[in-house]
Amino acid sequence: MEFNEPAGQNLFDTARLVGKPTARVDGPLKVSGLAPYAYERHDVVEGQLYGYPVGATISHGRILSMDVEAARAAPGVRAVVTTLEIAPLALGMLNVARLFGGDEVQHYHQAIAVVVADSFEQARAAADLITAEYERGEAADFDLHAAFERLEGSGDPDTLIGDVDTAFRSAAAVVDQMYHTAPITHAAMEPHASIVDWSDGGRMRVWTSNQMINWTRNSIATTFGIDPELVHLESPYVGGGFGGKLWLRSDAVLAAIGSRAAGAPVKLALPRPFVMNNTTHRAATVQRVRLAAASDGRLTGVWHEAASHSLPGGRGENATAQTPYFYATDTMRVKHHIVAMPLPEASDMRAPGEASGHMGLEVAMDELAEALEMDPVQLRIVNDTQVNPSNPSQPFSERNYVACLERGAEAFGWSDRNATPGQRREGQWLIGMGMAGAYRGAPVRPSGARAILEGGRLIIETDMTDIGTGSYTILAQTAAEVMGLGLDDVEMRLGSSLYPVSSGSGGQFGAASSTAGVYAACMALRREIGVQLGLDAPEFRDGQVVSGDNSQRLADLVGRFEAVDEMTIGDFQGDYLLATFGAHFAEVAVHVATGETRVRRMVSAIDAGRILNPTTARSQLIGGMTMSIGGVLSEEMALDTGRGYFVNHDLAGYEVAVHADILNQEVIFLDTADAIATPLKAKGVGELGVCGVGAAVANAVYNATGVRVRDFPLTLDRLLDGLPELA
Repeated sequence: MEFNEPAGQNLFDTARLVGKPTARVDGPLKVSGLAPYAYERHDVVEGQLYGYPVGATISHGRILSMDVEAARAAPGVRAVVTTLEIAPLALGMLNVARLFGGDEVQHYHQAIAVVVADSFEQARAAADLITAEYERGEAADFDLHAAFERLEGSGDPDTLIGDVDTAFRSAAAVVDQMYHTAPITHAAMEPHASIVDWSDGGRMRVWTSNQMINWTRNSIATTFGIDPELVHLESPYVGGGFGGKLWLRSDAVLAAIGSRAAGAPVKLALPRPFVMNNTTHRAATVQRVRLAAASDGRLTGVWHEAASHSLPGGRGENATAQTPYFYATDTMRVKHHIVAMPLPEASDMRAPGEASGHMGLEVAMDELAEALEMDPVQLRIVNDTQVNPSNPSQPFSERNYVACLERGAEAFGWSDRNATPGQRREGQWLIGMGMAGAYRGAPVRPSGARAILEGGRLIIETDMTDIGTGSYTILAQTAAEVMGLGLDDVEMRLGSSLYPVSSGSGGQFGAASSTAGVYAACMALRREIGVQLGLDAPEFRDGQVVSGDNSQRLADLVGRFEAVDEMTIGDFQGDYLLATFGAHFAEVAVHVATGETRVRRMVSAIDAGRILNPTTARSQLIGGMTMSIGGVLSEEMALDTGRGYFVNHDLAGYEVAVHADILNQEVIFLDTADAIATPLKAKGVGELGVCGVGAAVANAVYNATGVRVRDFPLTLDRLLDGLPELA
């Protein structure tokens, strides 16, 4: 089915289930511990052995030799394979990190060997016996700020509109500041883990933790030079991904190599230090943001230039990603530089680019409001636009940013804010309010599914994944809605390469795309049932198929009805810019003596099309808000620049925000159905919650203390020197 024109009135506009708060259908399995995550799938294949990785202990260079004899002779060891024994494996989709093979070391903890043994303890003990001799590469330069200074102004801009230099010379107010964000990690609860059975050297069966089934299946085939049809991949439950499990990583590669060598299935989970130094992360950024405005606050010039690091050939963290599309301006210059560094691969993390970019842009907007003596909410309102600022002939499909600002401000009590920093105090605590806007694109991708009706039971099969986002639930709601059934009548089967290819989970496209795919499959099933029963334009409601005066209970239909379809998107969407918007408000308390910051309450107003399930969507938003609070206050992968690795590579030394850190979070959904986005008029929300939240907290800290910090996270040491004397 092709979605080739804006959706008119349809069954979702008067829905029974879609758009209604609904508890997770997979919740009982998860809270009871019965949901089978990758490493726990003991029953999928017999005779599983245990794999354990060995990582490089230099940041870059070459391996001269490896001593593995003691490991091979250790108790319980079935196989040891080193990277020197295998030619460099091919790179899968969008990978730039070498996952295994050859003597080159690109980054610390790059996998250089795998040990397979009868038990986990035996594999780990044997891995500790392996030693390697290296030829270290030349000393690396890890100074991203210095690299930015060398690169600033070079290269063709990514976006250039009008005469930016003239706009800045004639502006009534100008902000010109540098902002730095730290490298951070996904910190998913479940580590990267896989069980692989490639014991016969033919078909490879992979049970893994991964967000994108088809991408990863094809990457495995490319990596090992085999036919994708020989790869069967399953990932029905994922314990958190946030982008860190989009791509093929070394857990599956090492398990496959170990399985082939040992002649038996192998299960392997990456130890937490490997998750943080071997897999991907969000790169650090250096940003220079320059804003020029007229006296009424209207932006006359925007200049956003940034740099981030990556392995050679990587994409880094494009902190300018939101800037060309967010605010109206007459002139604009945007440029992102990528700096090659021998660090673990920098790649997608929840709202890649925008999460870091809002830290620069939205703090700069706050600074501009102060320079103009203007309310920060009003500054954003006067710079709203209904067309793409970098392409004025392209309107937004829906843009209700002003409504987000106004409703969020009212619900939060923004009018009570003291605009003068450092004026509100409760005992030893300085109290402040801050806000920031949020922008995130709303792409949709082709997505397919299979719908089966048998004995009144509806089965939906699609390789879509649920990474904690609620996919099982919203897809079941969609299917039940289209077929006129109840949720209890639907069985969802997700995460297998045997099922039709879906959009997968990533890029904020998962929910909108995969529900459209299930809709397409169910509509095809309705047609199939109508044809087989000889019914003309049947309707499906209340568990029945109805045509004129004829009605039959779906549970009474004899036989099996099946249909497969895919929702593709017509070219018409190219005429519009699809995006989501939000406004985040935060109140913080900062201790005057220690600089400790507590987020006391937050309100977020969200414009993301039809909200398919307010319960799971709210969960996504408050999860993103919590993640962002960690990012702005505490999270930083500390880089040892001498050795080239992240030192705090576990969850003891890397401090994320948790439930207890956030006292009150309120989410307001505008629920504005976007007819251009999908047939369900829905857009994603999962990444909007990490866009702008950190900036809102940073702006609130400034309002509380009068201390403007532009290097994030806002750790105590960055605040202490500017705090007032203890009374």
